[in-house]
Amino acid sequence: MISNDSLEVRGLTRTFGELTAVDDVSFTVPPGLLTGFVGGNGAGKTTTMRMIMGVLGPTAGEVRFGGAPLTLADRRTFGYMPEERGLYPKQPVLDQLVYLARLRGISAQVARAEVLDHLDRLGLAGRAKEHVEKLSLGNQQRVQIIAALMGSPRMLVLDEPFSGLDPTAVDGMVDLLAEHTARGVPVLFSSHQLDLVERLCERLVILKSGRVMADGAPAELQAGGTERHRLVVGGDAGWVRGVPGVHAVDVDGNVALLELVDDAAVQRLLASALERGTVQELTPVRPTLAQIYREVTA
Repeated sequence: MISNDSLEVRGLTRTFGELTAVDDVSFTVPPGLLTGFVGGNGAGKTTTMRMIMGVLGPTAGEVRFGGAPLTLADRRTFGYMPEERGLYPKQPVLDQLVYLARLRGISAQVARAEVLDHLDRLGLAGRAKEHVEKLSLGNQQRVQIIAALMGSPRMLVLDEPFSGLDPTAVDGMVDLLAEHTARGVPVLFSSHQLDLVERLCERLVILKSGRVMADGAPAELQAGGTERHRLVVGGDAGWVRGVPGVHAVDVDGNVALLELVDDAAVQRLLASALERGTVQELTPVRPTLAQIYREVTA
């Protein structure tokens, strides 16, 4: 079944005494898209996710799903992976996941089949009867992920789901998430791995000190970032540092990464380059999401 439900966060605020951990945060997680939620330690990501899931009550603001206020019944249909892992260390992996799936109303037979399929796809088929405490931290992470994906959730809220996973597990996880987004499921996940966020995300929300600093599709954020140009000349490019209106971000031999203040600076740069020899390349460089993150959180 394809869903058209989106999650809307409106003015969420959470205070702890004198500390405002989340300050008037608003954003939307559209259906069928992966939305990355990034920020430094203490930015408010986990607190926001806890308010979405009802683990914490907001000081102000609301969360809506499918155009209506989010209810307890809605949250019971969500898949949630919290920051603190909630596994029973002395229980076998298969038994534990079947038990957690049955708590969500799935029959024992369906739960067992679904769990075994997920274990196989994440490379844990041979560990099904082992106690969780015997697994590596990365494999425990995989088990926690499976617990969140049980029962065709209508929304996924995942706090650092890729932490500790090797590249093979990351690829398996990405494939699983793609199946959920294909059903129209909104997915919100936090991560400190900006290269992974850039690879996966169709929307991005950046937090700093409890406030939203940027929100949008990667292409939109990149279009609004600082424009840079890559210059390749025939000889050493160190002279670019003396051209008015040109800021040399990096110079390495005959290659320079530059910020140009206006069109006149472009013309001065080209004139200076041609006086000294040949210009092999002058092209715009799209900022990476990591660069945008650093700009907006500086």
